[in-house]
Amino acid sequence: MTGLIDLHCDTIWKLMDAKKNANLEKNDFCVSIEKMKQADTMVQFFACFVDVGAFPKKEQYEKGYIYVKKMIERMKKEVKNYSGKIAFAKNGEEIEKNRQDGKISSILTLEEGGVFNEKKERIDEFWKEGIRLTTILWNYENCIGYPNSKKQEIMCKGLKPFGFEVVEKMNDLGMIIDVSHLSDGGFWDVIEKSKSPIVASHSNAREICLHPRNLTDEMIRALAEKGGVIGVNFYPKFLKKNGKAGVDDIVLHLKHIINVGGIDCACIGTDFDGFSGESTEIKQMGQMDLLYEALQRNGIKEKDIEKIWRENAMRVIKEVI
Repeated sequence: MTGLIDLHCDTIWKLMDAKKNANLEKNDFCVSIEKMKQADTMVQFFACFVDVGAFPKKEQYEKGYIYVKKMIERMKKEVKNYSGKIAFAKNGEEIEKNRQDGKISSILTLEEGGVFNEKKERIDEFWKEGIRLTTILWNYENCIGYPNSKKQEIMCKGLKPFGFEVVEKMNDLGMIIDVSHLSDGGFWDVIEKSKSPIVASHSNAREICLHPRNLTDEMIRALAEKGGVIGVNFYPKFLKKNGKAGVDDIVLHLKHIINVGGIDCACIGTDFDGFSGESTEIKQMGQMDLLYEALQRNGIKEKDIEKIWRENAMRVIKEVI
């Protein structure tokens, strides 16, 4: 079990919530430097997630924008405090250098593209701050498009005019476009518009668990054909209809994604620290060996596990950013 790349966690959000009472090295969250060391993490994508619904409606995206900037500052402080163990990475070369130096690579991401608020210059601003992936939607309609929904009239809606501009701008910069949380209509617009591979950083297979946050087989195939990857999400409600999921359910989704899209599109996107309550058998990052062993037990070849574990994600990182 070597060199894990996890495409999504919400640990910065947890750190912000805990204020000064927690740090990145040791904490009670799912992700810490200590737990990442146990997992031999090579790269952890850390989301600057903001729930704009927590702010007054008229100013929610501006308040969200300010909050994201505070999250970036908090993460910079944490990385500086533990600079002997973790370092930021903005491309594949920096990841490899950090690995040689015995450090975990932290890649900053943004989860809620609505904070761009129809200002394209904010994409440049976040790029300069180190953001290398943006989850363009969360669970609300924003200036880019519409979220996943159980209502078909919302689910079929595509990108808004500014959304097409965002895709083009992110392509030009080399920022990874993440379609997790996006409506089906929006997904197909991104597939058609993007010149670069796209990712679903923390999504599962709808054929295995019928939830609008998961991808249909047609979507899995299209994303794979574009050279993209899907990070399997550990949230029990996206794994199994009754929400009581174990490690074998994670394997089931991975095997289905591989069968539909091929081995080169399967990755890990735990969503750790982004959900609470019921959990899989893997409750935190230090227990990732349980998944590795389950993949072996289910007959996945070692070279294919390595692709799932890091190689597929690393290919997209190098190709896009």
